[in-house]
Amino acid sequence: MPRPLGELEDAVMTRVWKWNRPVTVREVLEDLQQERSIAYTTVMTVLDNLHQKGWVRREAEGRAYRYEAVSTRAAYAAALMNDAWSQSDNAAAALVAFFGMMSEEQRQALSDAMRIVQGPESAREPASTETPDGSGAESPESAAPDRSVENPARTPGAKNPPSAEDDNGR
Repeated sequence: MPRPLGELEDAVMTRVWKWNRPVTVREVLEDLQQERSIAYTTVMTVLDNLHQKGWVRREAEGRAYRYEAVSTRAAYAAALMNDAWSQSDNAAAALVAFFGMMSEEQRQALSDAMRIVQGPESAREPASTETPDGSGAESPESAAPDRSVENPARTPGAKNPPSAEDDNGR
C-alpha cells in the first residue's frame, strides 16, 4: 500500500513528474531554491529515499545520478485513493461521501473516466433512438469516450506502489 509522500518528497516528485525526463539533483535543487532555502545534500537524500521506496529509478552519469519517475502522478493519486477506499468497512457509503465532496468538474472527469474504463462495450449502444416523428436522434450515450483522459487502471503502479525495476530489470 502506498504511503503518502511527505511535503519535501512531494515537492521533489512534482518536478520529476513535471519535467518527465531524467533529472539531476542539481536541476531539482536549483528549481526548489526558487521557493525555499535548501541544501544539495537534502535534495540528494530525498531522491535517494524515493529511489529506495521505488518511486524513482536512477542511472549513473559520471559521478552523479539521473533520476526518473517510475509511474505517473495520476497513478500515485489513484493508488492513494484505492488505499483509502479499501480501508472503509462500507465501500458504497465511502463512495457516496466522496462523490458528495466532488465539484461539478470532478464529477465530469469521473464520468469521462468511467466511459474510458468501460471501453468499447459502452460505445456499442444504439447510435440513434426513435423520436415520435419517426426520425432518428443521436443518443448522448453513443458518443465515443474521450481518450485524452489517462486511464489509471492501465498505468503502472495504479494499484500498488511502483516497483523499483522497469520492464528491462533496471
